[in-house]
Amino acid sequence: MRKTYRYRLLGNKTTFSRADEWLLLCQKLYNTALAQRIYVYRYTRQTISCYDQCKQLPELKQAFPEYQSVIAQVLQDVILRLDKAYRSFFRRVKNGNGKPGFPRFKSRDRYHSFTLTQAGWKLDGRYLTIRNVGRFKLRLSRPIEGNIKSVTIRKEATGHWYVCFSCDKVQELQLAPSVKTVGIDVGIKSFCVDSDEHRVFNPAYFRQAQKQLRVRQRALCRRVKKSNGSKLARVLVAKAHEKIYNQRNDFLHKVANYYITTYGVIYIEDLNISGMVKNHHLAQAINDASWGKFFKLLSDKAEEAGRKVIKVPRFEPTSKTCSQCGAINKELALNDRQWVCKSCDASHDRDLNAAKNIRRAGQALQEQTYGTGQSVS
Repeated sequence: MRKTYRYRLLGNKTTFSRADEWLLLCQKLYNTALAQRIYVYRYTRQTISCYDQCKQLPELKQAFPEYQSVIAQVLQDVILRLDKAYRSFFRRVKNGNGKPGFPRFKSRDRYHSFTLTQAGWKLDGRYLTIRNVGRFKLRLSRPIEGNIKSVTIRKEATGHWYVCFSCDKVQELQLAPSVKTVGIDVGIKSFCVDSDEHRVFNPAYFRQAQKQLRVRQRALCRRVKKSNGSKLARVLVAKAHEKIYNQRNDFLHKVANYYITTYGVIYIEDLNISGMVKNHHLAQAINDASWGKFFKLLSDKAEEAGRKVIKVPRFEPTSKTCSQCGAINKELALNDRQWVCKSCDASHDRDLNAAKNIRRAGQALQEQTYGTGQSVS
């Protein structure tokens, strides 16, 4: 299986300055290659392939000596990114879903990383050396496993540098076997409630940081554009957003780890999150909760640990159906968090009842698909 490891980079100003020069050269190459594709098609009605553009890179290095220090694989990766953007554009045109979004030119603030594959780098313990750039020190929070296939150096808006190692043939995480099953219902007030009555409250990190963000964003608006004060104010805003991201990411990993280590089979509802955020009253809260990323982490960690995450197709209504007798109470409003079934007089917590219904529906789905060879995770 494949896995990505991300670490903070430390180094001197000279090393980071050279890495920043590579980013600038890659951004210029991306825009030049895009302009070439547009020009060729506009005046000849022909297309130039990714392979043809890569063959022209030696001529580029001869014409522009500043590119000679950049490793060839880094420049080839820039062309591959452009080709991927074109393929995605044509796929969206074919599907006809919304605006296709033609590949656009990258400004200096929109090109953040470069990638190396087989050569040009060396990892020695906590130190990463990149040829013609320099030596970085890693904040090695966990060991790297598997075979490293690519190394991506990325600069964030805060000015911090990170490295991502994409590794192949990573061994599965060895956990004690578990036959326990659980259904999970996600929400806004409570981040999630499971069928075993375990409730995780939503920390709402974005809402907590809104006051600080408001102050910093207003200060940024008062600065003169492209001035040193504007750059400093923009970094402060980026640092606030980075802190929110890190807090949310840490919270989601911890919740996902709890369920993966405790349960063998996890049932979740296949929510249409992109459709739900169209409700402007709930969009900010849903994005702050980040259900989609939580489900993705659950699936990835389950694959690593040999567990199962089964998505239950959406059915209406999970929270209005009595988990004991199956009767449906259609009169419930969204703010009714506690209700009593009119058929069996059972008292229900809305979220807990939904989690139990999700588990029951998931178990039924698993029984129907068992042995059919179809993937349900």
